[in-house]
Amino acid sequence: MSANDVQDIPISGAASAAAPSSRSTLPPKEPETPGQPAERPIHAFTRARIALVRAILMAWVRAFSLKGLYGLGRFFGTCEYLCDYNRRRRVRKKLYQFFKDELSPARVRLITWRYFMRIRCDKMFYTIMDRIPRDKLLKRIKLKNIEAIDDALKSGKGVYVALCHFGSHHVAGLMMALLGYDIAGVRDDKESAVRRYIAQKYRETFPEVARMKIFYSSSFPRQIMRHMQQNGIVASLLDVDRRRGETTRMHPVNIFGEEREFLVGPVQMAIRCGATTFQGFVVSRRNFYYQLIVGEKLIDPDRPEAEDVIVQRVMQHYADNVEAFARRHPDHLMRI
Repeated sequence: MSANDVQDIPISGAASAAAPSSRSTLPPKEPETPGQPAERPIHAFTRARIALVRAILMAWVRAFSLKGLYGLGRFFGTCEYLCDYNRRRRVRKKLYQFFKDELSPARVRLITWRYFMRIRCDKMFYTIMDRIPRDKLLKRIKLKNIEAIDDALKSGKGVYVALCHFGSHHVAGLMMALLGYDIAGVRDDKESAVRRYIAQKYRETFPEVARMKIFYSSSFPRQIMRHMQQNGIVASLLDVDRRRGETTRMHPVNIFGEEREFLVGPVQMAIRCGATTFQGFVVSRRNFYYQLIVGEKLIDPDRPEAEDVIVQRVMQHYADNVEAFARRHPDHLMRI
């Protein structure tokens, strides 16, 4: 099936993410697709400020090791928790939106505090990952059920990985690239200056990252479809509950006892490409260790079903898994 057959399925609303593909020899990076948003220049002052922060963090690592940096991150996270009243209120509001009255006030405070510490530690690590020796980086991620993706790639029809707004998937994406996986990611058009600066440093340091394919969430899926049809792997976030245009395709799901709408375009693309679909999660552990969990198959191309039946089943199953993960790791909230 040609990518043109479904080029009218928009993926607006997918947040930036990256996911692993096959470990075959990586092809040269394709030029940017015409019509994609051009990278906004990063102001010289912003570059200098980020470079200064990176230098300070690396000096701390040299003096006290990564474990010492993790302790520093927890300290600053605690300070932010105590001082940033507005953000603290937003986190509590989000927890109430999810769990209603299930959590006691003391439990909410504990989860909120852990959220601040986790976010600060993950951001510190992400800021300097290109300055850390490769062997140390590769020891800090544990892959669970990754062989399922390798087996799915043997079909030659590609793989789609559905992520969600829980966990630091950008950290795992970089590490998977270093393991030799051909990666295609979907990112937001309005990426922050810090994220774009760090991504540029990664590309300069790691050839594997420079060869990653990056697609924009506002684009039509011609290139994404082509990547899956070439037996690649694409990942994006489906739990996007707001429309970014009239053409954005959403599907109702029941999650946390209420009905919401999630993005469905990437699932339709995977179905029409015959790609195997998995759900993935990333768990942050102590001292900058991460676990990438590949869940069960959401779509098995060898199981013939009508598209509307698959969509209905997959979207609700996806929502159920997101809710279960959120209950196990409520401090892994993102985008607060």
